[in-house]
Amino acid sequence: MRTLRSDRETRRDETRRGGFAATTDPVSLLGSELSSREPLMDPADGQRGRDGGGQKRNPLDIIMSQIRRKRPASDRKPLGRFLSRTVDRTGIPEDGETEGREERGQSSGVAEAAESERDVGWGRVSLFLQRLGKRADSRSLSLAHCDLTATDLLELATLLRSLPQPQLEEVDVSWNELIGGSLKALTSHLHHVGGIRTLRLCSCRLNAEDTAALGEALGCVPLLEILDLSWNGGVGGGGLPGLLGKLQPPLREIHLVACQLDAADAAALGGTVSALPRLSVLDVSCNPRLTQAAGEGGFGELAASLSHAASLTRLRLQACGLTTDGLDTLGGSLRCLPSVRELDLSCNKSLAGGLDRFAPHLAHLTHLESLDLHLCCLTHTDLEALTRALPALPALTELDVSSNKEAGAVVPPLVSALPLTQMRRLPLSSCGLTQESLTALALAVPYLRSVDVSWCKAVGGRLALLLDALQPAVILELRLSSCELSSDDLRHLAAACGRGRLSSLRALDLSYNGSAGDDGWSALFAAGGLASLEDLDLSLRPSTSAPCSAWLPALLRALPRLPALTRLAARRWTAGPRGRRQLHRCLSERNVLLEWDPDFADAASSRKTADGESPEE
Repeated sequence: MRTLRSDRETRRDETRRGGFAATTDPVSLLGSELSSREPLMDPADGQRGRDGGGQKRNPLDIIMSQIRRKRPASDRKPLGRFLSRTVDRTGIPEDGETEGREERGQSSGVAEAAESERDVGWGRVSLFLQRLGKRADSRSLSLAHCDLTATDLLELATLLRSLPQPQLEEVDVSWNELIGGSLKALTSHLHHVGGIRTLRLCSCRLNAEDTAALGEALGCVPLLEILDLSWNGGVGGGGLPGLLGKLQPPLREIHLVACQLDAADAAALGGTVSALPRLSVLDVSCNPRLTQAAGEGGFGELAASLSHAASLTRLRLQACGLTTDGLDTLGGSLRCLPSVRELDLSCNKSLAGGLDRFAPHLAHLTHLESLDLHLCCLTHTDLEALTRALPALPALTELDVSSNKEAGAVVPPLVSALPLTQMRRLPLSSCGLTQESLTALALAVPYLRSVDVSWCKAVGGRLALLLDALQPAVILELRLSSCELSSDDLRHLAAACGRGRLSSLRALDLSYNGSAGDDGWSALFAAGGLASLEDLDLSLRPSTSAPCSAWLPALLRALPRLPALTRLAARRWTAGPRGRRQLHRCLSERNVLLEWDPDFADAASSRKTADGESPEE
């Protein structure tokens, strides 16, 4: 009897700690039967039973519970598996499982609260973006071209703490010129989004204080890979070294286009390049003062440091005032840059006469895919040296020597030295092409995705040489601006469209060809075969004008067969009020950009015309 009483008290204690569900299996029924035969409880026991409020348990359950309490938590699971049949039938949870559930419940509650807070915070960010006409994206915060003010920037900064840090990877507030001078309001909160990998602040009128504030905050974004500060004239001239010294090793791209960089900035860049082992893109284009001091301490230091940038794949030095001396220094570093795939030296007019010394160094760039030398005033000797270097560039797919008038004479040997089967772009605009040059170019046309022979008068009357070489589904861009095309040339172009040679064409530039007649334009628009065309330019020279009423109906009938069209330029063409309204209405319904001269814009949009028709009609 004493044993039974002890077991019953034990059961009451367990019941007070948290009662178990009643069972109906035979063992439980047997326990109930035994309990009913016990003597009546004393008043104290009865009170404890009423306080517990639990249900009766069978003796086997009590024994199992006692055994579990005497075993470590790590050893309770095997016992449960050994007696799984009984435990499953009685519904008794393991003590360890009960504790785990409680811990999981508490942690789940904390996680749900944190998630709810993040959802609310992200909702505020979404409303902020919607107010500025932008869509919310958990990975990219894009506020470019939003006319942000300093107040907007401050509001954005306070919202950063609500953003999901592990997800946000890109912040872009470019082209907001009103935030210049107040960038610290944003940078002081960048630690809330320490996981960003891309930061773009183009054309924000940043000054030296902004640059310093950004430099102080770079330590909070250790994963930053892309930094773009282009088109901020206040970045150069002394403030850049403090920023560059704070860049972290993961950085892969630096874009500093048109930042008014000088020789001191070039030297600072040189020191930074050596400390960035993963740097793959360096773009310092449109900084004419960058090479003012080509010796030690200026561009020479930058050029020499490039030998340590073994990961560099794109180097852009367009319009940097590069001279032949700077080119020689740069050439010495090319042997250490086997990974370079893009080299842009364009718009450096002082390179004339220096390419013959630089070209032999190109042989080290065995993976070079794109070489841009347009508008460099290259001489015949420079171009011959380039032609001799081309066979050492087996990966080349793009070569731009346009706007070098001497290039026309070397096109035949140039084309023969290129790996034609993999060439994709070979622009030769304003190169003084001859008939012999066009014949040689026709050998490369079947492989090119872009053909640009603009400003070459020799094309007029000989366009068929190039059109007959086109291959369907290859050419994407055809530029024939100011080529003195005739009506026959346009008819040849129409025939090529009809044969499907231009079925994949996206851009067609026929501007400044007023010598073509109305019948040629009409034939072109009636031919069809331009379903992929997105950009069409028919403009005339600024000093001329001509009526388009003769071929405008053909263009209107052709527009339904141009479903991809997004821009139509027809400057200096004149038409009657009715024709202008028809064209404007047809294009506005499809949201196509129509470029007319203001003098020829439809002035009847607010009044009825002379023939009694309203603009709505």
